[in-house]
Amino acid sequence: MKPFQSRLSKQIAAWVFFGIVTIEGIIFVPAYGRRWSTELRKLEAVSQEVLFTVKTDLMNEMAEQSLLDGVQIREDSIIKGLALYDTAGQLIDSRGDAPRFSPEVLSATITPSLWQQMSLLETDETTTAIRQLRAEGQRYDVAWQSNSDRMPYTLAIRHDATAVQRTMRRYVLGIAGLVIIISAFVTLVTLLVLQQIVIQPLLRLRNDLAVAGEAIAQGQTPAFASLQKIPRNELGEVSVVFGEMVGRIRQEIRERQEAEADLRQEQAKSDRLLLNILPASIAAQLKDTEGKQGAIAQRFDTATILFADIVKFTEIAAQTGPTELVCQLNDIFSAFDAIAERHQLEKIKTIGDAYMVVGGVPKPQSNHAQAVMAMAIEMMDFARSYTLGNGHRLCLRIGIHTGPVVAGVIGTKKFSYDLWGDAVNIASRMESHGLVNRIQTSEETYHQLKETYAFEDRGYLLIKGRGELRAFLLKPSH
Repeated sequence: MKPFQSRLSKQIAAWVFFGIVTIEGIIFVPAYGRRWSTELRKLEAVSQEVLFTVKTDLMNEMAEQSLLDGVQIREDSIIKGLALYDTAGQLIDSRGDAPRFSPEVLSATITPSLWQQMSLLETDETTTAIRQLRAEGQRYDVAWQSNSDRMPYTLAIRHDATAVQRTMRRYVLGIAGLVIIISAFVTLVTLLVLQQIVIQPLLRLRNDLAVAGEAIAQGQTPAFASLQKIPRNELGEVSVVFGEMVGRIRQEIRERQEAEADLRQEQAKSDRLLLNILPASIAAQLKDTEGKQGAIAQRFDTATILFADIVKFTEIAAQTGPTELVCQLNDIFSAFDAIAERHQLEKIKTIGDAYMVVGGVPKPQSNHAQAVMAMAIEMMDFARSYTLGNGHRLCLRIGIHTGPVVAGVIGTKKFSYDLWGDAVNIASRMESHGLVNRIQTSEETYHQLKETYAFEDRGYLLIKGRGELRAFLLKPSH
């Protein structure tokens, strides 16, 4: 950036320029007064010759009315007029553009001051001069008062001061031009110096700020131009502190990103664990209602529930070691979980060797009965292909019922998504009153699937607590 393009340089240069002009102006005022006084005294040198002539004529005892006859006033002369006053201040004689002094002025004691309209200064032991400017400084009047009894008169002389005015104007213009040149030179030097020792380091520091933000955002290590050559001044100290600050920020951001990454991993683990326990929609509701009391429950007008049970599990458990038994159950139920997920069904729970799954809950599903039946068929196929540790085939009883249920989560500890309602009890009874390696459904489920699958009417079964209920068995496909 060029010196005159920097806003800071312009501001500093303006203050420097006007400061120099102000100081020069303060110095110039008394100098102007002294020069003005000097130029006026040059005019008095001419009038002193006239005064000497008058004194000479008076010594030759010339009449007072004739004392001014010997003075010739020409048009190009500096002297424009004369006036002779007596000791009382009364006019005796005058010539040309005669100056006028009142008797009070001629008899007053005036304090010497060049900037007053009149001044009273001693020129020698016998003569006192009273000075005044008239006609806006174009006429300079001097009244020479004699303190000697040999010359009891006051001679007033008017001078043409226009030349002095022109001289002073040239003087003022010359000084003003010199002040402007000096101020401009000093200002330019100041700008150049500022550019090297202030502006350029500041611009490098500004650019480093932009580089730092971009580099930190991308996780990179920035290369700072301001630290390549550190000036030995306050700006250099600022650059060093800036570099240290950016380093600390990068370190803190890195640590924070690592902590956030770890937190996201832990959050993902927690979400996966929660989704293994609860449906996604219920887990989201639990997160939203964290810390609040109340159960999460929802009624579903229609859902299809499946219960599956391993036949003779008690005998199998008695003949199998605990670890092997648990591993076998894990293999079986993991396979069932995969089937349920494939058909978009919701596993509710396992109780010992019993497995419970539901269709149409918590996400409504128009073909929930068909999906549950498809899962039941795959479960039977898996059971026929799975061999237990004792060499026996896996045998299942499966019961299915369709009806209204209430689903949700209750309590404040060890959350579990569960189902309530008469439909759950009927589905359980369909399983417990079923046949080995057969799929038994209630009449409600039969009506949902009779157009798709072939069933055997088993008739009415006596169900404890419900009386007689009609049941159907799915016909084997082979």
